[in-house]
Amino acid sequence: MHSEAPVDHVIEMDRLRPTLISGGRLLLETVIVPTVLLYVCMETVGQIAGLVAVLVWCALTVAVRMVTVRRVPGTMILAVLMLVGRTGIALALSSVYVYLLQPVAGSMVMAVLFIGSALLGRPITLRLAQDFVHLPARLVADHRVRRMFIQVSLLWGLSRLFDAGLSVGVLHWGLSAGIFSRGICSSLLTVLSIGVCAYWGWSRLRQIEGVRFQFGPAAALA
Repeated sequence: MHSEAPVDHVIEMDRLRPTLISGGRLLLETVIVPTVLLYVCMETVGQIAGLVAVLVWCALTVAVRMVTVRRVPGTMILAVLMLVGRTGIALALSSVYVYLLQPVAGSMVMAVLFIGSALLGRPITLRLAQDFVHLPARLVADHRVRRMFIQVSLLWGLSRLFDAGLSVGVLHWGLSAGIFSRGICSSLLTVLSIGVCAYWGWSRLRQIEGVRFQFGPAAALA
């Protein structure tokens, strides 16, 4: 007696939805709200007050998380520490330009990292993807899958180059435009880039025979 042949590759997506929700909340707490605070304060009480307001917001955000949840996520702590460091340096130098230019440098570093890993044939996106979805070992070894992750690394790296160029270009229009670009336009570009990269990977994986996406808890495979 022969049982039905199992699907060759099952990609479990059960961790994706909570990850996206957490990422959206993190973007709101560490990018969008601080940007709005800084912009409003600059237009009303001044640059220094705006930077102080960002630091106060960081402290408040962590305090609320500590009170409402048992464990503050590591990504949240890292993002807040980066924001505090960036704001502290800008405050020490009394320059909002420094606050805005630090993420530009970060985007450039990311671009070099992702494009470089693609050119070396060791795409960093492959390692990152395994933090969000389960990829069977045989599927990871497939040259078509590796090629797809190389393409995604190139896409993400190019998007970071565009992000850095956009931020620097908009700064020529003034600080207010730079703050708006960094907080709103860059955030939208990041979300759009994630969507494009995810769709590209999904569409390429679907073309591989035997690949099936599983949403929800993994079922036992006989």
